[in-house]
Amino acid sequence: MAIFVLFGAVLLLVFVNVPIALALGVVAVIAILQSSGFSALANAPLAMYSGATSFPLIAIPLFILAGAIMNASGISRRLIALSSALLGWMRGALAQVTIVTSMFFAEISGSAVADAAALGSILIPAMKSKGYTKEFSAAVLSSSATLAVIIPPSIPMILYAAMADTSVVKLFVAGILPGVLGGLLMMAITWYFARKLDFPVEQKFVPANVWPALKEASWALVLPAIILGGIFGGVVTATEGAALAVVAAIVIGAGIYHELHWHDLWVALIDGVTQTAVVMLLVAASALLGVHLTEIQAPQKLAAAVMAISTSKWVVLLLLNVLFLILGFFLHSAAAIILVVPVVMPLVQAVGIDPVQFGIIITINLGIGQQTPPVASVLTVACSIAKADMWEVSKLNVWFVATLLIVLGLSTYIPVFPLALVKLFYGS
Repeated sequence: MAIFVLFGAVLLLVFVNVPIALALGVVAVIAILQSSGFSALANAPLAMYSGATSFPLIAIPLFILAGAIMNASGISRRLIALSSALLGWMRGALAQVTIVTSMFFAEISGSAVADAAALGSILIPAMKSKGYTKEFSAAVLSSSATLAVIIPPSIPMILYAAMADTSVVKLFVAGILPGVLGGLLMMAITWYFARKLDFPVEQKFVPANVWPALKEASWALVLPAIILGGIFGGVVTATEGAALAVVAAIVIGAGIYHELHWHDLWVALIDGVTQTAVVMLLVAASALLGVHLTEIQAPQKLAAAVMAISTSKWVVLLLLNVLFLILGFFLHSAAAIILVVPVVMPLVQAVGIDPVQFGIIITINLGIGQQTPPVASVLTVACSIAKADMWEVSKLNVWFVATLLIVLGLSTYIPVFPLALVKLFYGS
């Protein structure tokens, strides 16, 4: 009962526009005072500091910084040009280019919001100029940008790995098949609408145009190979891979493309610090609440209560899917992961759910949350760029969200789907 009172108090504060980190901290302090008295608060600073200094979490500001540098370096423009050369012959080519470029960019940034902001400023005006409705332009950009949290590297996966004490590298590998399938299904939906709404064909396929575009984008394509190759090959950890991404982005942007200047680097640093501060405040505040939840054995009590309903892991997965889909309506992915994962992990372990599979399930769930109002962080960015009404965009976006639900269902009830590459590479 206590756990629902605490979560209800947090959500109530969030609904009245109290910042999530502050809401978590206030509820934690009141709960500790009520249960243990004033003297227990002496350990609060230590708990918050310990929670925010986990080594894997250092990858988050580094990937954010790498993405900002890459965006300032003209990488997104080169990826778009290459995708256009390959896909320009298709009906609705610009929408297909948006999806494919988002998949490329996802392998660099790890952030759906960064993906939407970087590509949307170029592709949405281009689609509108070719006769695409602003609602469709925003929908396809928003939904495809969410692939950035499924295809590695993924900032939500890094957070989950830290909260659940599992392998971030295995999570990255497990995200490949769901992310690629999600992109292909979105391309199929786009093809259907392109035929139905008679979207234009941009150009005939000319093989001679592919080589110049590929040559120009070659360094942009080297980046994910360096990052993911190093991580998957066991040469570097995810955190070291993120640092490598920053160095590579600076070298390519400033030394090869000559488009990264000191001002761009300064803006990228400020952006990285700002986003990181938000995440780390959430982590620190949740660590304080986590101390209280551990003391009252809330995770264990929750596990026992759910298992009294059913010990079937398939039923438990259904209940957890519903929980995270609901949370996705109201909380950003980082807040949902930090708040809920430490509480539900004992339940996940008790019924025998693979923690890597569960990480993919949570990631897809919260990716769907980025597309569903009222929070809809990625959809909000896309609608802002397109100058479109969120609810009108949502009427079209529901088709793309349906593809993510299909991927979620496969990842939930066919474990081999997300875990096939993990078993291939790691044998377990």
